[in-house]
Amino acid sequence: MLVLSRKRDERIVIGDNIVITIVDVRGDKVRVGIEAPPEVPVHRQEVADALKRSAAAQPPPDAPRS
Repeated sequence: MLVLSRKRDERIVIGDNIVITIVDVRGDKVRVGIEAPPEVPVHRQEVADALKRSAAAQPPPDAPRS
């Protein structure tokens, strides 16, 4: 894991098309803005985990139905 220190309004660039901007810092909370192409999913960890659980619970599209 790469760990970086950034101040408000500073950016981190990932590849050629993802930009993370530090929008605000208040106490122990940091607000970030993320610019990414539409084909790149961007989710909070708990949302990504829920999506994975939901996908795992779904039968494969070619599974026989009873």
